[in-house]
Amino acid sequence: MEINILLYYKFVNIENTEEFVMKHLEFCKRLGVLGKVLIAKEGINGSISGTKEQTEMYKKELYADKRFSDIVFKEEIGLMYPFKKISVRLRKEIIRMDQDIDIEKKGKYISPKELIDLYKNNEDFVILDTRNDYESDVGKFKNAFTPKIKTFREFPKVVEKLKDKKDKKIVMYCTGGIRCEKASAYLVEQGFNDISQLHGGIITFCQEYPNSSIWQGKCFVFDNRIISNVDDENAPLTKCEFCNINCDLYRNCKNPNCNHFMAVCDNCQLEHKGCCCKECFEKYNEFLSIKMEKNRGRKSKIEKINA
Repeated sequence: MEINILLYYKFVNIENTEEFVMKHLEFCKRLGVLGKVLIAKEGINGSISGTKEQTEMYKKELYADKRFSDIVFKEEIGLMYPFKKISVRLRKEIIRMDQDIDIEKKGKYISPKELIDLYKNNEDFVILDTRNDYESDVGKFKNAFTPKIKTFREFPKVVEKLKDKKDKKIVMYCTGGIRCEKASAYLVEQGFNDISQLHGGIITFCQEYPNSSIWQGKCFVFDNRIISNVDDENAPLTKCEFCNINCDLYRNCKNPNCNHFMAVCDNCQLEHKGCCCKECFEKYNEFLSIKMEKNRGRKSKIEKINA
């Protein structure tokens, strides 16, 4: 069964956000879609999955609202549901940066074709990744500047390192466009003179140009898939942390007190029982032992009650 997946966002003023969250959640539940939607006064940011019929009805509902009549949906096809439930939540920001930004000052859009032409013509420009380091480790554009940040909130620190490039042409990109839209507005406010953002992000680029040599590796996504299927033919850039073979399978360390996010192949995942190191393996076994002991205790209590 094919699963339709929608990724979208829109910066637009939303009044009565609490009421909007409640009504939107009720609608999603009636429709039967699964996913995650963030609502804030500054707009909406979501990823929804369902059947073709369900996702078409979802799009129709948003288009009917004049605030979202021009919203752009990035669409993908999957073989499994990337979400286990539907979640619609109220947030202060739909993409958190902790900065007071005028989104109307955002950088101009550049199409996937225009980006390719910049590379073909050997233009002098900076290609700037606005994502987290573990995302750019999986895949990136050729010669991209990839900041070593763990969250988007750290992006303003990156700008400090780019101050000598205020007069250079800078092209920004992210997965679907939301981060580089807010980041581009921040750079404009900081005095950068030539800021562009890739329209539709990596998802749209890879769908339009699936075999382009300027995109290298895979595309990380924030759902159960971890890796998007838009660039299946590209070789992984990441390597297994244990055996060093090319690998784009990401897992969290089984030790709940560690939870290290790592690239690990299937063989090493089995061999190391899903743990990132020997210490975590021992801690994980202790955790399982304690859990089993508690379960035995609960079972004994139930047996005594039923005796």
